[in-house]
Parts: sequence; structure tokens; C-alpha cells
Amino acid sequence: MKVIIADDSRLMRERIREAISIFRGVEIVSETENGLQTLEEIKKHNPCLAIIDIRMPDMNGIEVLKKIRELKMKVKVCILTNYPYPQYKKRCIEAGADYFLSKTEDFEDIKIVITDMLRETE
Repeated sequence: MKVIIADDSRLMRERIREAISIFRGVEIVSETENGLQTLEEIKKHNPCLAIIDIRMPDMNGIEVLKKIRELKMKVKVCILTNYPYPQYKKRCIEAGADYFLSKTEDFEDIKIVITDMLRETE
């Protein structure tokens, strides 16, 4: 299963990478730090899952999500944010996010997302 990690924080990308490195069959095909780069890498690699931060330069995560859905890409999108406010969650879900997680409260749920997705592909 191919995964893209998109966050402007190198430390957060490392933390996400470490969290999902325990899974066999999961390949991180790209790590990006801005929205435009994220969209290009998704087009290039056609991942199963993109873990995307909301606040990034050049194009925020919600804009990336909207573009992904507009282009009818089949990638599942997990928004992982430090801003888990209800209005952001509502906008993300309406825009087509498959998951919406808080970096502080739900970080470990990334493992649940990966586990569920791996089960679906069996």
C-alpha cells in the first residue's frame, strides 16, 4: 500500500513515518512540505492513502483535498491537524476527507487507519 505524507514540519513527517513503519506492506512513496508538491506527488505516485496537514504553504490541505476530489482521484485522504476545530472538520468532511484526526489527541489513530486499509486490500 502506497502512502504519501504531507506536512510542512520535518519533525511531524518523521513522527508519522515512524508510526507507520511497523506495518508490512506499507511503502511511503513521498514526503512533501507544501500543497502544490503534494498534489503533484499524488498524481505521480497514485497512492492508496495521503496523510495531509491542513496548514501548509502554497496550497493548504483543504485546497489539496478539494482538488483531489475534483480530479476524481481514488486516494483516501486523512487530514491530520493541530487545528481540530469543528468548523475545519466540517469543511474537510464536506470536501471528501475520509478521516480527520488531531495531531495531539488522535495521532495513534493513524495506525487504526492503516490497519483498516490493509484489511480492505486483503
